[in-house]
Parts: sequence; C-alpha cells; structure tokens
Amino acid sequence: MKVIDTHCDALLKLQLAKHHKRLISFDDAEEIETNVKRLEKGNVFVQFFAIFIHPDVPSNLKWQYALEQIDLFYTEILKYPQMKHIKTWEDLDHLKEGEIGAVLTLEGADVFGNDLMKLRHLYRLGVLSIGMTWNYANLCADGANEIRGGGLTLLGKEVVQLNNEHKVFTDVSHASEKSFWDMLELADYPIASHSNARHLCDHVRNLNDEQIQAMFAKDGLIHVVYNPPFIKENSNETSIADLLKHIDHLCSLGGASNIGFGSDFDGISTYVTNLENASKYQNLINELLKYYSEETVKGFAYQNFLNHLPE
Repeated sequence: MKVIDTHCDALLKLQLAKHHKRLISFDDAEEIETNVKRLEKGNVFVQFFAIFIHPDVPSNLKWQYALEQIDLFYTEILKYPQMKHIKTWEDLDHLKEGEIGAVLTLEGADVFGNDLMKLRHLYRLGVLSIGMTWNYANLCADGANEIRGGGLTLLGKEVVQLNNEHKVFTDVSHASEKSFWDMLELADYPIASHSNARHLCDHVRNLNDEQIQAMFAKDGLIHVVYNPPFIKENSNETSIADLLKHIDHLCSLGGASNIGFGSDFDGISTYVTNLENASKYQNLINELLKYYSEETVKGFAYQNFLNHLPE
C-alpha cells in the first residue's frame, strides 16, 4: 500500500554531513532513514522534507542555512530521476508509477524573521507547509517549550493569513497551546504534521483531547509521529502496537478520516521496533490491516491527506 509521510529531517542530515566535509548519498546512505532505496521499499510515494535550522545557529545566519538546505534538496534529492518536486498540489495528480513526490516544508518561522519578502521567496520555491515554531519562541509565535506560553504575534497572524492565500498548510506541531488555538482560529488549512495524543503520552509535543477534537471539528489533519518519547511515557522501547494505540484514540475522538503519518525519520534517535526507517512502512500497514478495513487503512496511509488538500 502506498504511503504519504508529512515530516522528515533528511535535509538537516545532509547539511550536517556537508559541514563536516563528508559526502553521503541520498540514494542509499545507511544514515539517511528516508533515502531513495528505503522510500521505494516502503512504497512511500510522497515524502515531505522539512527545512529546519537548529536554535543554536545565530539569527543572522539562519536564512543562509535555510537556503543551503533548499539547495541540497535541489541538488542531492531531486537529482534522482524518480524524485519529483511537488511545487503545487496539482503536481500530485501527475506523479507516475515509480515516482516519489518530494515536498518542501518549513519548521520554524525564525528562518525569515520579520522579512515577509523572504517568506514569499519560500512560497515561490515550493514550500507547501509552514510550522510557525520549533520548540521555542520566535517573532511569530511561542513554541511548545517556551515557558511564558504565549501565542501568535501580529506578525504570526499575518503569516497564517498569507499561508491561507497561498494554499499552504499551517502546521501546529511544536506550537505552544496558546499558539495552537490562535493558529486554529485563523488557519484555513491546519495540520499537525507529526504529533500524538497527550492522553496516552503526557508530552508537551503531543495534543490534548480538546485540541484534537477542535482540529477534527475544523477538518484538520493529525499525522502520528514515530518518536518513542511521544508514544509511550518513560520508555525508549516502543512497538507498533504502542503507536496503534494513538491511532485508536484519535479514531475514538472522531478522526478516522483525518489521520495520517508523519514519521520524523532522520530527526529522531530512538525508534519503534520494526519501524526504524522508511523501508519498514509496510510493517505498520500490515499491522493496521489486522484491526481496520483496507479502506480505512488506505485513508491513514495516503487518502485522508489527498482528501484535505488546500483548494
């Protein structure tokens, strides 16, 4: 069964390798959990690639670092003929058998600061989903680990409106709770690209039931993440069965048509057993098919996302 995955950090890994004067191949490098060979084996037909700049990078260098990751996307990922850049949602309709759609996203508005010209450049380069924050504050919003717990700034609200105009998802993963509610109020296309249920794992990166129900009420998407600390409390050893509990819980809150996958591969350091990289995706699919109809599992794997594309 084919799969859409809305979050990975392969671009960061490629950039770090470059900075350490190492050449690694996106085709088959062991350290790249979403390399071409693994995407093909896992039957991933659309992979989202996040532009993420670590908070330790000085503010005056973040835009340059972002451009470097975008350049790596073009030169190291798109150089493989089966990797096809999805610059508009309509491009998904033109993917052929054996091709893999590659989507650029942004994780953290601190990349463009308060310069909306830079944001418009990102839209032109094909960024189709924007998360306002990583875990800390920037000029647009507070993140999940920011102790003051603030929400969107006036600038942040303007960015959400621009996302709406450009048919771009506004990603609530990593947001503070106040930022979440501010975004949900304004966003036409809300998504949690890689978040789980806080009811099952009380982690600041997960969504509580009120947030989940509000997302579903607005017909937003929630894509489960495979990072063990977000799946099972106080444990780095988790199973696919543990992950399925989050899917079950989301379904119990009315989200069967709004659930998807957002692995966080290449951004995590511990793994779900038998789901350690993109090549293992069919292990998850096969386990889901034991409990859900094929039509429902197709929804989780790709169809729910395709049914919620910005129009």
